[in-house]
Amino acid sequence: MAHARDTIDQHTLEQLVQANSVRGANVIAQAGGWGVVIQYGMTERVLAVRRGHVRIWPKLDTLVAFLRRLGIARFQVDATSFDLAVKPARVRVDAAERMRHAHEAAAYDRWFREQVQASLDDPRPSIPHEQVRREMAAKKAALRKQLARAGGRA
Repeated sequence: MAHARDTIDQHTLEQLVQANSVRGANVIAQAGGWGVVIQYGMTERVLAVRRGHVRIWPKLDTLVAFLRRLGIARFQVDATSFDLAVKPARVRVDAAERMRHAHEAAAYDRWFREQVQASLDDPRPSIPHEQVRREMAAKKAALRKQLARAGGRA
């Protein structure tokens, strides 16, 4: 339909509609749904999502409702490439799954912050790093000795 440089985002389209600068719109069928080309001034641009990809509506009635909400009630429809057999590829993660992940992340963040705060509030004295290193080195040496003795018997 168009390249990323030939696109317009919804915010810009809303501003153009408010300024009465939109002179037309073409709704065009394509694989997986419908796109829209906006005509303003001497320019035509494809409506895109924020990331620059062409915005596709799986259902024509949803696109019509979108355009009417913006104030564009008259437009042309090009159904040349319409194919009822082609189903739109749904690449978006289901909203319920996104919310579940968001809640899990928030719960983990809350738990982590509680653990940090509990550690900061702990009245017990902290152990110096060098002391911990010495104790761990002694434990490692003892385990290595144990493994060496066990390996000699096998």
